[in-house]
Amino acid sequence: MATDTVTWWGHATVGLEVAGVRLLTDPLLRAHVAFLRWAHAAPPRSLADRTDAVLVSHPHRDHLDLPSLAMFAPGTRFLVPRGSGRLVRRVARGPVTELDVGDTVDLGGVTVRATFAAHDGRRGAGRTPERTVGPALGYVVSGGSTIYFAGDTDLFPGMADLAAHLDVAVLPVGGWGPTLGPGHLDPERAARALTMLTPRRAIPVHWGGLRVPGLWRVRSQRCPSPGAAFQSYARALAPAVDAFVAAPGRPFAVSGPEIIRYG
Repeated sequence: MATDTVTWWGHATVGLEVAGVRLLTDPLLRAHVAFLRWAHAAPPRSLADRTDAVLVSHPHRDHLDLPSLAMFAPGTRFLVPRGSGRLVRRVARGPVTELDVGDTVDLGGVTVRATFAAHDGRRGAGRTPERTVGPALGYVVSGGSTIYFAGDTDLFPGMADLAAHLDVAVLPVGGWGPTLGPGHLDPERAARALTMLTPRRAIPVHWGGLRVPGLWRVRSQRCPSPGAAFQSYARALAPAVDAFVAAPGRPFAVSGPEIIRYG
């Protein structure tokens, strides 16, 4: 029986292998996105050849990157928020399914359920061609294990009801700019989310991967690592949760009674 794994590749790009089905969230497979650059190696483009389905949380450009989506092999399936389908179909070489909160899709025996996210995910403004009006989403993936990928979100009351049991919660804890606007979790709020989600373990994402050249040096000198801060808050607020900082590109196993970290 295949071991279920989670691999954080950087920012919100996370590989989920559940019951043999390979999923990738919010893929960014280029060296840069607009003015943003990677602080470490970009996720490998070979991911586009070994992914069964892509989960897009919302159409902001650091989550829905059209050139990255165009790299995926023919037949790759794309699950996207309602309103983003027309945008993604410009480049996708596989079926595109639009989802709203509560919708579910079966992928080879693995269930993907779209969940609410407290985030303004609109892309573009006014009457620009890329304007989208659908929701931002998170996803609960259930198969051999149950994994929650939050996308971009702030705290919301329904978090406590997302799943009866979670093996892993993948939570955003930062961003790429000097501040976080509404609709985001910082390390402390992400730790508070653990008290509602009650997963067995959790990893912080959406921090430390993308940076604005020059600005990151100032920020890194003034601010502690959001990943380490999340881990510290989690120990205080949700000590029963195994919260740890995953290394980009190194998978860990989530099935079974104990965690196995690779590398």
